[in-house]
Amino acid sequence: MAEVLVYVDHVDGAVRKPTLELLTLARRLGEPVAVALGAGAEATAPALAEHGAVKVLTADAPELTDYLVVPKVDALQAAYDAVSPAAVLVPSSAEGKEIAARLALRIGGGIITDAVDLEAGDEGPVATQSAFAASYSTKSRVSKGTPVITVKPNSTAVETAPVAGTVEALTVSFSAQATGTKVTARTPREATGRPELTEAAIVVSGGRGVNGAENFSVIEGLADSLGAAVGASRAAVDAGWYPHSNQVGQTGKSVSPQLYIASGISGAIQHRAGMQTSKTIVAINKDAEAPIFDLVDYGVVGDLFEVVPQLTEEIKTRKG
Repeated sequence: MAEVLVYVDHVDGAVRKPTLELLTLARRLGEPVAVALGAGAEATAPALAEHGAVKVLTADAPELTDYLVVPKVDALQAAYDAVSPAAVLVPSSAEGKEIAARLALRIGGGIITDAVDLEAGDEGPVATQSAFAASYSTKSRVSKGTPVITVKPNSTAVETAPVAGTVEALTVSFSAQATGTKVTARTPREATGRPELTEAAIVVSGGRGVNGAENFSVIEGLADSLGAAVGASRAAVDAGWYPHSNQVGQTGKSVSPQLYIASGISGAIQHRAGMQTSKTIVAINKDAEAPIFDLVDYGVVGDLFEVVPQLTEEIKTRKG
């Protein structure tokens, strides 16, 4: 059976959920071979084997920590040369897409970004993508070279498939470009206790209708009752009510959770482009003609300051 390379996104050995999703998808195409780089790489092996990685290639070197993307591309290319895979899968983060693009150029393969599903085809993997703010779905395959595919988080349910999962050290020769851009400082992200926006199963977002930074506590209260991430529309971010890191939309982050709750968001195309692939969409808006209602599964016409607190209390009651 053909082998499929999976680039591992982890933090000091703790494997992040998008990687486990990639392993689930990779098993449709062949035998997953995981590539874990940097500090804690070897510690990822048990979780990766639990989710079907037949082999885990690991590498750790100062270049992988102290410099930007190129050393990781060098390492992934070394894994590619060692395995000759049928496909390479990478999480669809900003860094992941840069790694994928650079690798595809080096190996002479084609690239597909932001896939939301994968299936095996007679002539190679077939990827499903959302187009025109998720108004259409397209199916694509790479016609030349090895496909390099980035997959959006929450595209599939994580499934375990335990295997032995051998661990092998990966020998990497770093290129001259590897040390061209050095990381001079790192600032830890302030902990909120909430899940990462792009990985969350539930996202609660607020928009212009929240009418002030001080009122986002209403949105946060609902999010915390659901164990959800907090998002914001571009209008709310531009007004300074919430950080840009939480912006959902074409110029922010793309999310695809199981449940997306939009409160006080009109539904402009810019916002829709970042959340329209959500599995279930709920909107709360006092304007019955708001465009957001054109794409929702459930809509509530009402004042968010009345609806959201009642919803939060009802959730707490049912959970308690």
